[in-house]
Amino acid sequence: MVTVGVVGPHDLAASTCELVAAVPGVSAVALPYRSETETADVVRGAPGDVDVWLFTGVMPYEAASAAGLLDRPAGFVNYTGAPLLNAMIQLLRDGYDPSSFSVDILESGQVEETLTEAGIATSGARVLPYRRGLTASDIIAFHRECAADGAGAAITCLRSAYSVLKTETTAIRLAPSIHSVRYAMQQLLVAFGEARSDDAQVAVGMCEVDPAAEADLRREASGLGGTVVAQPDGRFLIFTTRGPLEASTAGFTELPLVTKLGATHGGIRVGFGIGATTAEAETLARRALSRAGRLGDVAAAVSMRNDIDLTLSGNPLRTPRRPSLSLLSERAGLSKSTLVRLQKMLAEQDDTTVTTRSVAAALGVQQRTARRVLNRLERAGAAQSTGRQGLEGSGRPLVTYQLHL
Repeated sequence: MVTVGVVGPHDLAASTCELVAAVPGVSAVALPYRSETETADVVRGAPGDVDVWLFTGVMPYEAASAAGLLDRPAGFVNYTGAPLLNAMIQLLRDGYDPSSFSVDILESGQVEETLTEAGIATSGARVLPYRRGLTASDIIAFHRECAADGAGAAITCLRSAYSVLKTETTAIRLAPSIHSVRYAMQQLLVAFGEARSDDAQVAVGMCEVDPAAEADLRREASGLGGTVVAQPDGRFLIFTTRGPLEASTAGFTELPLVTKLGATHGGIRVGFGIGATTAEAETLARRALSRAGRLGDVAAAVSMRNDIDLTLSGNPLRTPRRPSLSLLSERAGLSKSTLVRLQKMLAEQDDTTVTTRSVAAALGVQQRTARRVLNRLERAGAAQSTGRQGLEGSGRPLVTYQLHL
């Protein structure tokens, strides 16, 4: 059973919960707020058994993301498509021109696509796309300005803005459609399944150390949730799974045992491999150990599929989010020029959120290659997956990341 925490204003949290709870194998917990500014507090106070977050809009989702609270799969309901078409039908029913309105939060391209498919002129649509830091006051001011310029109805995705606008003009509040909620849930369940699959992957560590260090190695390996097995060639194998290893190494950034055992026993090299089977993980462990051997007498590395190799520091990285480009280049296996181009992209967009599509465009590569770059940065501690975005029914949603370069 997957527990979904539904975050949104009271009415939408309740109605969305009903739709979510109807999905087989899913239970829903309503996490309502009175204002979107309370999002962070609501998420912090949520029950500990919540497996995934579903936000009823992008603004609460971004508020939780900015507060660093998205520690598990998360997504939000997209209001284009059916919700926007429902608003057009309501305008027609009430005798208003459906081609003249102002709308917030949505992307201009999404609005134009929806209207074009419905055969509605797009020239009278005025759009305020979502941007980081957008507030209810900004949204209200936008609709007031559009109304003063002759725009028709004000269509808003934000409850607090609707409460004000409905007293001043013709206002419609967008609400999630059944389809949009089901679509968001489908993507969340896929992300949850992928996360669980990753945690269950086999991790095998291959260790070269003085045989006299065996007792100390066993003691330290217990912190990784691992079992140590001595080999005839004098090496040691450490068997565990990805979840405990990733948690105990601070997201594949540090392995303190190499420093502890290195200081006591003169030297130690450790290579961890992560794969779907023990055989695959052991093969990758050999590759990681080879890399560790090139790094020095006291070193550790992790190897994964898709040619992802990471260097683990012996001591905890106190500032893992902003390593030097030289260190990050070594840890992630990426060239400095690639990292510099990514830094330039972030500076130009004044935002740390990226997708495979935006990275591919910035680097001039295919999305497949961009995905590998982001995977490497994520394992190196310089990128964090924050959710998914995409147009309803138009291909695979894009995973969103925050880069720390």
